[in-house]
Amino acid sequence: MEIVNPKILILGVTASGKSTLAFELSKTLNAEIISVDSMKVYRRMDIGTAKPPAEKRNQIPYHLIDVVEPSEAFSVDRFLDLTEKAASDIQDRGKPVIAVGGTAMYIKALLFGLFDGPGTDEAIRNRLKAEAAESGLAKLHQRLTEIDPTAAERIHPNDEKRIIRALEVYELTGKPISSFQKQWEATQPANDWFVIGLRRDKETESKRINARIKRMMEAGLVDEVAALLAEDKPLSPQAAAAIGYAEIISHLNGEMELDETIEKIKINTRRFAKSQRTWFKTFKNVNWLDITEDDTVESVLTKTLWR
Repeated sequence: MEIVNPKILILGVTASGKSTLAFELSKTLNAEIISVDSMKVYRRMDIGTAKPPAEKRNQIPYHLIDVVEPSEAFSVDRFLDLTEKAASDIQDRGKPVIAVGGTAMYIKALLFGLFDGPGTDEAIRNRLKAEAAESGLAKLHQRLTEIDPTAAERIHPNDEKRIIRALEVYELTGKPISSFQKQWEATQPANDWFVIGLRRDKETESKRINARIKRMMEAGLVDEVAALLAEDKPLSPQAAAAIGYAEIISHLNGEMELDETIEKIKINTRRFAKSQRTWFKTFKNVNWLDITEDDTVESVLTKTLWR
């Protein structure tokens, strides 16, 4: 790979192997890594977010990991601010930047900036929050499916913040939020990012997702969630809605048996991967790498370097 401007973004669905590639590529290029993940920002949410282990973080500097408490909210605006500062600092030290992640909204914002949507209405937002608390978030997600199926496919059913925002926009404007976001699709990404995408067939992705969840459970995900719930400050709605955490919370509240909880995590993770694929199809100028089951870490790195 000829690095003209040393800013590389690696994207892909959950469990696609992008974090491993980012680590190996960083070692090869003497780069530093910026995490583009809305849940890795939370301290002590380690197992369920698949944070890189300590031994890797001791070898390569990582940025935007463990930056806020689980009780705090974290916005895309703050992500962009911290990312810009981290990237500038890395480049000022003469190193390449490798951003890696699967949070599509953050990636969109990184490449295209924030879209100009309508303002907010606290009365509408509070009413929708109350309705979610009383009738359940599934009812609001179903309503979103009816008025804006494109947005509903992209937004996870547990993502209260984004569901409410999408419904709020519709009530304010009479238009689906996806219609405002289409301006991104007509925009070319920032030319200083070289974008690499990892793709695997769906069957392989599902196997990798199931294997990852098994490792998380064996590593103590239930205990991690229990410890977070025991802290003085409650989890923020954003943190509590994270896949893996939301289901374990239901289990600890006596709503599901453990076996059912594990299957629910698998289903929701596969659904999340589907929404990521939907998002990524709209991305322009991505250098896609098709990865097979026979590919090794070394062969994927070689494919990347030859891009």
